[in-house]
Amino acid sequence: MKLLVHLIIIFLLTVLTQVGGVIWIITWILSSKFKKKKRFIFPILYLICNLLIVPPIAKQFGREQLPVFDKKLKPRNFIYPLLFRNYVNPKLKTELEDSAHVLFKSKISITYLDANFPFINGFPLLPHLSHSDGKKIDLCFMYLDKNLKSTNKKPSVSGYGIYANSESNFTSKPCLEKGYWQYDFSKYLSLGKIHDLTFDKKKTKQLINQLLEKPSTGKIFIEPHLKKSLGLIEENKIRFHGCQAVRHDDHIHLQIK
Repeated sequence: MKLLVHLIIIFLLTVLTQVGGVIWIITWILSSKFKKKKRFIFPILYLICNLLIVPPIAKQFGREQLPVFDKKLKPRNFIYPLLFRNYVNPKLKTELEDSAHVLFKSKISITYLDANFPFINGFPLLPHLSHSDGKKIDLCFMYLDKNLKSTNKKPSVSGYGIYANSESNFTSKPCLEKGYWQYDFSKYLSLGKIHDLTFDKKKTKQLINQLLEKPSTGKIFIEPHLKKSLGLIEENKIRFHGCQAVRHDDHIHLQIK
């Protein structure tokens, strides 16, 4: 029974963080050898790996960690870096940093969500279908506060699950009717709504246009109704992701070539 519990913990940590399962195994060995309790060893070892060990090793595998405390390019919250979900291809990191530098002059900060794990192409970053090669990342929209002033705040804790102009979305219903039950599943991943904000069309469009200017940009996924309302209908790099994915009127999906 005890072994089964350990195996379940290893499985869950591996699914959530990729390397957490290995850290738990090392913790298990160390706690058995030195007779120390896992609740003391694991968080210390986990943080050491997160901050000092994994980033330089990941570089050798072609992945780099995105900034955590940069005002121009930052995670929605510490969940993403803590779960090792903020690693990207060096080319994508450069594109994001360059775009963030330009946009910050307009008081726009790029806020990222899930990117990729630090190692192994093809290793799934659930619940995403394609975040497995270091070339994909999800970014937050821009919003207006209750006074209709631009803000870098986001409506939900996770950055997912609060849909923009959802009353105009004519894609979600047909996808759900076809049996793609997962299409609006992200509404269960918001972790709670914390700000009552309005979708900022002007600055979201500015953000997307800046990303489109980069030659390395391959595709951007947003809902068709947003592509239309933002006046980006002629942009070929902006695509519909298909019913097999989840809806994209709560975030931008960016991928490079």
